Amino acid sequence: MTKLNQIGFLLLAITLTFGSCSTKKKNPSWVINEVMVNNKTNMIDEFGQRNGWIEIYNNTAKTQDLGGMYLTTDKNNPKMYPIPLGDVRTRIKPYQQAIFWADAKPFHGNFHTNFELDSTRENYIALYDVDGKTLIDEIIVPKGIPADKTFGYPKDGFKYDEEGNLMATILERVTPNSNNAIIAENPKIAEMKRNDPLGIIITITSMLVVFTGLFLLYLMFHCIGNFSKNMTQKRVAGRRKLSAARSESQLSGEVLAAIAAAITELKEDQHDIESTILTIQQVKKNYSPWSSKIYTLRQLPNK
Repeated sequence: MTKLNQIGFLLLAITLTFGSCSTKKKNPSWVINEVMVNNKTNMIDEFGQRNGWIEIYNNTAKTQDLGGMYLTTDKNNPKMYPIPLGDVRTRIKPYQQAIFWADAKPFHGNFHTNFELDSTRENYIALYDVDGKTLIDEIIVPKGIPADKTFGYPKDGFKYDEEGNLMATILERVTPNSNNAIIAENPKIAEMKRNDPLGIIITITSMLVVFTGLFLLYLMFHCIGNFSKNMTQKRVAGRRKLSAARSESQLSGEVLAAIAAAITELKEDQHDIESTILTIQQVKKNYSPWSSKIYTLRQLPNK
């Protein structure tokens, strides 16, 4: 029994140890993702003012509501700023962010807190659940963060590395309402820059592509031109053969000209020679108005 108790105690210790490590590495559902303390030339709010701001990240695959939760900069006062309920803008979509202005002007709107951030000292920021007791996430922004720089996590929602170390640091780029991890350039382009810093290879490659394209276009148009030319020559040769066949089956041009001249002369001379036979026939009608004497006599006018 003693050995069994020892084995059980050892297993329990191992479970508690790894369980505590896994709990430590677990990222919360809400993450205070990025914080700007000293805002000199960066983003302005809807009132045209520059103040510090806090970005809270929905680290889940579902829409969550920040309404009713609490933001604070004092561990002894977890309910310092209650995030108002009923605002649709506090419903944050999966893997999206919300910005809260730390300007001590809550009358400016639901996303303006009642506290400010101090660039001359360390700033503790925490997010508590609706009960005001359950800590969801916290971050400590060290003193001396340069102006217009932010403190947060290089990759959204990932607070710890594989060994369980906190990865909060001064970020290279300020990314409010955007992903902290930004791919600045294409890896293939970066590799090409390293392999060809003067751009000679890319220049030669571009020229080869252009000239190859032009050569292919020349070949295409040349083949199309030859094909069209051959088709035209075949059509012309066919027409010539047809004309030759027709000319062989008909009379020559001289014969046709002689026939046409003879027909023309015949038509022009058919009225020049008339019949010499005279025919005298007696008029059957003895009386004719044209031979009446009444038309040859002078008539006196009637009185």
